[in-house]
Amino acid sequence: MIKRQEAELKNAVLRAVRNELDDAILPWIDTCFALVGDNRVPGPLLGSGGNEGSMDFSINHVGYLLELIDENTDNPKPLATQLLGSSLFDETCPRESSSNIGFLDTLATGGVNMSSGFEGGATGNVWDSVLAMEGAILFASLTTKRLESTASGRPSFPFAVAPSFAGSGSLASKESSRPELWLPVWNGAATLAEVAALLAEGRVTKGRREARSGIDMLRAISSLGTARGISAFNRFGFYERRGQGYYVAAHLGRFESPKAARKNWVMTDLDRHGWLDAFIKFAQSDNVATRFRMLRKRLEDRLFALSGREPTKPEAQALLTLLGEIQQSLSNSQKAMESVDPIPRLSERWVIAADDGTPEFRIAKALAGLRGVGDKPLPLRAQLFPVRRKSDKSDQWMAPEAGEKVRTYTGRRGRLTTTLCALLERRLWLAEKLEMSDKPLSSPAGATLEDVAAFLRYGSMDKRIADLLPGLCLCDIPQDTDKTAGDGSLPAAFGLLKLALTPDRILHSLGWLGEPDHVPLPAGMLAQLAAGNHGNRAVQIAWRRLRSSGLTPVFSANDLPNLTGIDPRRAAAALLIPLRYGVYGQIARQMLQAPSEVTVLETA
Repeated sequence: MIKRQEAELKNAVLRAVRNELDDAILPWIDTCFALVGDNRVPGPLLGSGGNEGSMDFSINHVGYLLELIDENTDNPKPLATQLLGSSLFDETCPRESSSNIGFLDTLATGGVNMSSGFEGGATGNVWDSVLAMEGAILFASLTTKRLESTASGRPSFPFAVAPSFAGSGSLASKESSRPELWLPVWNGAATLAEVAALLAEGRVTKGRREARSGIDMLRAISSLGTARGISAFNRFGFYERRGQGYYVAAHLGRFESPKAARKNWVMTDLDRHGWLDAFIKFAQSDNVATRFRMLRKRLEDRLFALSGREPTKPEAQALLTLLGEIQQSLSNSQKAMESVDPIPRLSERWVIAADDGTPEFRIAKALAGLRGVGDKPLPLRAQLFPVRRKSDKSDQWMAPEAGEKVRTYTGRRGRLTTTLCALLERRLWLAEKLEMSDKPLSSPAGATLEDVAAFLRYGSMDKRIADLLPGLCLCDIPQDTDKTAGDGSLPAAFGLLKLALTPDRILHSLGWLGEPDHVPLPAGMLAQLAAGNHGNRAVQIAWRRLRSSGLTPVFSANDLPNLTGIDPRRAAAALLIPLRYGVYGQIARQMLQAPSEVTVLETA
């Protein structure tokens, strides 16, 4: 109660002072505070309103002026000339006087451990303090001429935005801070009037509204260009450190403006439907799970790190992996799903930027491109996350009113091989339930012979594929331009299994299957693999299915190859991996007799 009355009294005194004093005093008052209705908000540059703790900037300023100017003649003292070159041009000179402007010059303020002894005195140049205070006055322009309200109802100072608590490893979310400043840098000479005009305009817009956060500033700067002569922005934060009410200024990076305005495709994609703003708002809200705060900071840290440049392949992969984690966390929280839409579909550019040409990436990309048949979509994204499977609705969460006949969502289930087996089994079941005319196992991208051969033999690829897959599922997968099979070969037993699940469309185009013909799903084959392929039953089922569909394997029933040295469950997982067009052709040529060379084989 007493604190509220004290605040109301201070506000009343401030309004009275501002109304009664000479207009020459107003710039200082408006730099210290902005009055909004019955409230006052301190400016970012002058502590809690012209003071830092018990130190009053205005009193110190008058004292420093008297050190530099003779109060009787208004002429500069010898000290003024001596120190001016040091302040403006970093010239070395004996320091016969020092100043203290608090958090605005942290290294010169003195204090504990600030010298070779236990305590250090202030070491600031008096001119630095005088010029800092005179320059700070310019930051009153926006609060008096173009005061605008931010989302939190606080006024907007020139180039000041809400703190983002990201973009620097030393920042922690929810620590005490003031608004951060993005100060423009230009290379040409400017008059004081021009600088004042720039600060009076003092805002950066994102779309149709003013930038309100550091992320908004990143988005705005990337498309700003250098039309106004601004080459970069220096970002500064103000954080409470030495006790309550004491803040330090921290330089948080320099962000270059592009020479020509251009679209930041990373930000553009994440901005679709307002997703990025919605996620950040949710992750910063009260009573939200800690994991969302951590994910938000990791995302913003990466976006800050990519400012003004294209991501490297490892950076693009790391960002996609992080987005996959975010999507997974959102889908596991009902509160999150009610507040934030799924991540919007990302363009092919993400895949191109991240593609390092490794077997793991090719396999993950091929899996991420899995789709449905004809007008019956079935993206893998709808299986990994509870989103609607229809292509124009996959940016929305699945809901009871979605109108789906069957549940598409499968989810991730432990190890990669377990997940892939569950996804494959569910896709084949969905093909029947959704009345698809073919197997929904096609993708714009495919793996090579050596990719699948390595996957069958070794488990060392699993973790990286598992990390990449969720993020790649959020992207549009580009069509493979290279359709060759690559080097190497696949085990014959696996070749028979894969042919039994090859989409009819591919067998038609390769000329191995007539247009009206098709290969039905081999009932029981996956179950036999899951059970360990005892007696080579899974391979036998595949062989019989191919034979009954008019395709003649080169093996007889008595000499079928085995999955020697291959875990049957890993083989089942590998059956989900789409292959390049040339790989299907090579497997067919190795496993099947050409239609004109078919001979009568002994049946099982």
